[in-house]
Amino acid sequence: MTDSAGTDLRLVMVGAGVMAEAMIAGVLARGTVGPQSIVASHPRADRRERLRERFGIETVEGNREAVERGGLVLLTVKPQVLGTVIRQLHGRLSPGQVAVSVVAGATIASLRHGLGHDEIVRVMPNTPAQIGQGMSVWTATVDVAETSRDQVRTVLAALGEELEVEEEKYVDMATALSGTGPTYVFLMMEALIDAGVHMGFPRRIAEQIVLQTVSGSVAFARDSGKHMAELRNMVTSPGGTSAEAIYQMEKGGLRTVLSRAVYAAYQRTATLAERSEREAGDAKGD
Repeated sequence: MTDSAGTDLRLVMVGAGVMAEAMIAGVLARGTVGPQSIVASHPRADRRERLRERFGIETVEGNREAVERGGLVLLTVKPQVLGTVIRQLHGRLSPGQVAVSVVAGATIASLRHGLGHDEIVRVMPNTPAQIGQGMSVWTATVDVAETSRDQVRTVLAALGEELEVEEEKYVDMATALSGTGPTYVFLMMEALIDAGVHMGFPRRIAEQIVLQTVSGSVAFARDSGKHMAELRNMVTSPGGTSAEAIYQMEKGGLRTVLSRAVYAAYQRTATLAERSEREAGDAKGD
């Protein structure tokens, strides 16, 4: 099967966890590739069996064996095992083979050194990718050919929207804004539902009201093309309920709290990146 660039597209999923399963489901649903073009590695036999039964793809136990099949290599492992995985794969990727990492905080420099390979893509997706509504921000080294970038775009488009950025620092920023973003939204939705229950709504009714309100507001904002402040002003009458609610939220420092939360997540990303670089340096010393 070929991708939109007209080139053969094969996917190697190293570490077939939740994100890998979401990516597999997305590309198969979009017809980006067929199951015969995907191989996934995982140490647990029950997990490999589940993926074979659900998707009809090939699964193997070893990461090296999977990479030897060729194609885009998607590193979808947990951060705490990334060091072990990239040491296993050091020097195993062929020229023209691209490693695509979705591991938070793993820098291009550490991946390049750990893998002994220069064709690297770093991606920050988010959880709505599991239903094809994700936001993926990514960057690539200059060594990644345009045809390979097209393949990356094709895969990420199956998960929702994708945005290529020129500088790696924007991926770190996206980790705090879009990667962690669903957490902020879910917390605010939970608070709204609890407020509804506090007023007297049964929880199931409060949930239905809040889910549709948030979903409808996002769709309206996207379709209108208006600034968020303009949209807010449209529903804020002088002396009305919205004006009173906004006053209380501003009084409570909602904007400041959100800003601090996002920046704290960004600082945490920077800490993870520093650790990634340090571990890469320690490995080099070995």
